[in-house]
Amino acid sequence: MKKRLIYSCLVMGASLFAGCTKNFDKINTDPNQTTAALINPNFFVSQSQINFSNPGYAQLLFQSMWVQGLAGTEGYYSNGDKYVQGGSFGSYLPQTWNECYNAGTLIYEMKSVIKGNAAYANLDNCGTILLALYEERVTDAYGDCPYSQAYQAKAGIYTPIFDKQQTIYTTILSQLATATAALDVSKAGPTSDLFYGGDVSKWKKLGYSLMLRAAMRLTKVDPTTAQKYAEMAYNGGAMASIADDAKVLCDNTNGNGNADAQTLVNNTPDFVQVRWSNTLISYLQSTNDPRIPAVAEISAGTGLAANSTYAPGINTPNLQIGMPNGYDLNGGPTDISHAPNYPGPSPAASSTDAPAPLGKYSRPRFSVYDDLNGANMILTYGETELLFAEAASRGWATGVAATHYANALAADMQELVELNATPQAVVDPTSIAVYVAAHPLLPATALQQINMEYFVEACTSFDFNEAWNNWKRSGYPALVPVVYPGQFTNGSIPRRIEYPASLTSTNPANYAAAVASMGGDTFITKVWWDK
Repeated sequence: MKKRLIYSCLVMGASLFAGCTKNFDKINTDPNQTTAALINPNFFVSQSQINFSNPGYAQLLFQSMWVQGLAGTEGYYSNGDKYVQGGSFGSYLPQTWNECYNAGTLIYEMKSVIKGNAAYANLDNCGTILLALYEERVTDAYGDCPYSQAYQAKAGIYTPIFDKQQTIYTTILSQLATATAALDVSKAGPTSDLFYGGDVSKWKKLGYSLMLRAAMRLTKVDPTTAQKYAEMAYNGGAMASIADDAKVLCDNTNGNGNADAQTLVNNTPDFVQVRWSNTLISYLQSTNDPRIPAVAEISAGTGLAANSTYAPGINTPNLQIGMPNGYDLNGGPTDISHAPNYPGPSPAASSTDAPAPLGKYSRPRFSVYDDLNGANMILTYGETELLFAEAASRGWATGVAATHYANALAADMQELVELNATPQAVVDPTSIAVYVAAHPLLPATALQQINMEYFVEACTSFDFNEAWNNWKRSGYPALVPVVYPGQFTNGSIPRRIEYPASLTSTNPANYAAAVASMGGDTFITKVWWDK
């Protein structure tokens, strides 16, 4: 990692001073200088993957509650739970943008280092897949954004144009098709790869699965292109089991702890006041879903002290209650005590204790989601099967919808063990089989069934970026917006993130052009594919 950082600093310096000297190359040449020839380009990949995969507050403060996977009463979470500015609102808004472009910069630099070197062909194509993955998240969140001129400061492009989202999607689908087909399983893959440890066959499946997901984003705006690439992904060979899931297992000992877990356990208000949403828990209970005890719990003791203690709780299914979004602990008309079906506080355990207002509401299981070494899920076999099921339901040549759906239900429950190095969220195999048999895909309700399961899978995997994006695309779940004073959306659920404020000064002309093209820069301005 030190070599990569040194090299990056040197190339930046070279860019700054190029043209200032002409005949001092011998005098100013450091014989110990790190150059591209001395850099192992594989080192760029792992740092890029961890940067992208570990969102923390970037998704917990916004998307997790916009899509009503989680709920929170603490003021810091009003950004997501109530669409009201709270906490460090402005500092977290650009985080998704910054994380994706920072991760992409490393891959772009890697591709520059290996350009023209046939020995790194697989690494180069894996880099193309990563750039498509990163750009998809950025454009889904913000809309039009830099792509064709992104990462090119060394070439003198400091104010890149914002490509239209339609162009971005057309380009990444084409690039995924080329790069994924070109991957050669007989040759070496990345040697510093947190997804698959360099297994090129799995990268090939990831490429086609990502192609499928990108294609399905276009179902409302360009179904012809969506069908073309969905069928290409099916024929190419997408993920075939949970062993193909793309994920990054964090390493807290070496400074790469799970950011979601750090967010929840480093601050007592977060741990005490962030709960599973009623939207999610009530749906799981309505179908007798066996995942409930794997993902949800209440405190093992009563009172505020017990509810503030970082320890495993009680995961008995019939004790779990989801918390409605849109409430606080301020004592006024929006206090949680006024919520419909409020279960009452968890009573104080002693005379020195206090009641816990949220103590009877379900939180994400401590051993699963507060694991600082836990995994971040990127794209899964279960998601892939759900998307193939939807494509098949639309009449496209992607197999049998009912089979894909059954595969997805089983996979979504099985994959929960991947969230921790030592499995914690284990669902009994017999319960899985019984549930799958009892919930076949029905043609009349196929799109609802598929996308509600997508919501459950993405939320229980703590991939709230994807849960939110698929809600925008599909309309499932059918969410009821929160009503609360002072909302920045006038009562609508956010459909995008506003551009980083810094762009108005660092790239004003292209920012203004993008805003004009999109019809505004607000939280309710829809991106191109969101119709």
